[in-house]
Amino acid sequence: MVSRPFFMTLPGYPGRMDENEILNDLEYLQQTYPGEVRRCQRRIAEILDKYDYEGSMIYDEYPDRLSLFRIADTISTILEQEAEKVSKDLIHVLVCNEIYKRRHGGRRGMIAFL
Repeated sequence: MVSRPFFMTLPGYPGRMDENEILNDLEYLQQTYPGEVRRCQRRIAEILDKYDYEGSMIYDEYPDRLSLFRIADTISTILEQEAEKVSKDLIHVLVCNEIYKRRHGGRRGMIAFL
């Protein structure tokens, strides 16, 4: 066990954030993304709604890497059909980011921090 000075254990100390503060911080930083990335992020969130249900693989303790790539590829195809050319790597990162938010109680998430 790591010993910490008493002041580091007080509520509101900068190094000690609860899950809501962490998610709020993440969402704030996502609002600073460039416009095109924000549009992709919103669209990815809409598409991921169909994967957001009780028992979904996105809530597995260790989601299958191949399945995550498959979801990102599907979203990439959808975005290309909507006339948006976006890097597949960027889409994969945004998909993982959105899944993280949902797994930890984000707007549509069902699982909270333990």
